[in-house]
Amino acid sequence: MASNVRETLNNFVGGLGSLGETNGEMVNAFMGLLGAAYEPKALDVKTKELMSVGIACYTRCEYCIVYHTYKAFEAGATKEEILESAMVAVAFGGGPSMAYSVTLLKESIAEFENEFK
Repeated sequence: MASNVRETLNNFVGGLGSLGETNGEMVNAFMGLLGAAYEPKALDVKTKELMSVGIACYTRCEYCIVYHTYKAFEAGATKEEILESAMVAVAFGGGPSMAYSVTLLKESIAEFENEFK
């Protein structure tokens, strides 16, 4: 499975904007929830993004894998930390989580890693 992860990221972010034009109240509520959840408190943003990568691999959400891989790098995570968080997901999610970790997650890392060095 070869993906254009940059296009996937842009489609997701752009899709939120487009949907907000007609469903602003719901999109704004969702974005408000995300903003509150990712506010640094007892856990910093990097830790929360690493958790998100693991959850994304566990749930096999392609858009989430791409988005949170990008956001994890943006928050200062390393390739090794991102992969390790995915391996925790594999411990719970088995083969399907491994499949997404060795394909889409690795493609996302390869695409975004150099932007944040």
